[in-house]
Amino acid sequence: MEPKERVRVVPGRGIEGDRYFEMLGTFSKKADPSREITLIEAEVLDALARDCNIELGPHQTRRNLLTHGVALNHWVGVEFSVGAVRLKGIELCEPCGHLENLTVPGVRKALIHRGGLRAQVLTEGSIAVGDSIHRDE
Repeated sequence: MEPKERVRVVPGRGIEGDRYFEMLGTFSKKADPSREITLIEAEVLDALARDCNIELGPHQTRRNLLTHGVALNHWVGVEFSVGAVRLKGIELCEPCGHLENLTVPGVRKALIHRGGLRAQVLTEGSIAVGDSIHRDE
């Protein structure tokens, strides 16, 4: 996982260059809309440090996009946009043992129900750092 200023996303595939785009991810067996793109709230990382003494960098979450000021848990089943790209929230991105094995003990429990959102890419385009994120009405 490495930060990028801009990424290209493709419906049915996800983020160009991502391990799931290439079907090389840990859980890649077949195309899965819930693996196309994942988001996590910056506020969750702040809460982990404050409440659990767990320092986790955005890249360590293994999520694709870091958001600010968005309650992602409420966006399951909701269509939304990041910049000009439309996405649809599929399900919560609950933490797994694999994440804990790669990071720190206790992170799995600390991220239950706040590990982010799995989303499907609905339109092709680019997402860049600083793009706005909003629910589609």
